Amino acid sequence: MHSDTDRRGDGPLAVAAASAEVLRHPEAHEDLLTEIERVRAARFRHETTRQDFVAAHILVRLCAAQLLGVTAAEVTLAQSCPGCGKGDHGKPYLPGHPDVHVSLSHTKGVVAAAAGFGPVGVDVERAERDGPGQDVLERVLTEAELRLVREHAEPGWAFLRQWVRKEAMVKIGRATLDSMGALDLSALPLETVGGAPLSSRFEDLHLLDWDAPQYGATASVVSPQAPRLAGLVGLTGLGG
Repeated sequence: MHSDTDRRGDGPLAVAAASAEVLRHPEAHEDLLTEIERVRAARFRHETTRQDFVAAHILVRLCAAQLLGVTAAEVTLAQSCPGCGKGDHGKPYLPGHPDVHVSLSHTKGVVAAAAGFGPVGVDVERAERDGPGQDVLERVLTEAELRLVREHAEPGWAFLRQWVRKEAMVKIGRATLDSMGALDLSALPLETVGGAPLSSRFEDLHLLDWDAPQYGATASVVSPQAPRLAGLVGLTGLGG
């Protein structure tokens, strides 16, 4: 097992997996959730959406546990909204480990999470059958990005690549939902090679993009340190 000092030199861990796979993990139990999380989960009208929420909140604990070399049961997750001050939404954090940064995301049937000793943002999305409308494209993409997307053989997928990157940028505090359209990532490569993760740089940030075609999804993680992908099976808490 690595010491805490050794771990601090590593980049953040990131994982994307099917919600059902996360919920089958041996450490995945809903009693890991706080009362606030249970109340939030109970508000979802559809069971599949509730499971996505629960899976994302469990997966981020598994990532943090692996980073810290503890069990998921030893990781408490909280959230805080700087706008209203409420603790049932907003930026996630670990009250017992203020030096660890976490991020999570969920979409239909797929979740992603990341944990590291520096700021980190992660996002995962599934491709919509009809793709985004023109109004969405113009609102979140720059002119240069619009050209790239329109000229791409799979414009819906090209848009999704930029979208998850920008969402991850929002989560790390580099952009806001209102300023997405001014954040120009057109110089970054879009294509993975042979299905391998795609590493790139934007200013002082490292980006890692990867596709999960078996889920019809793509994901991105952003951090000042180079992120590392982990497999769900390898997240065993004490195995760091």
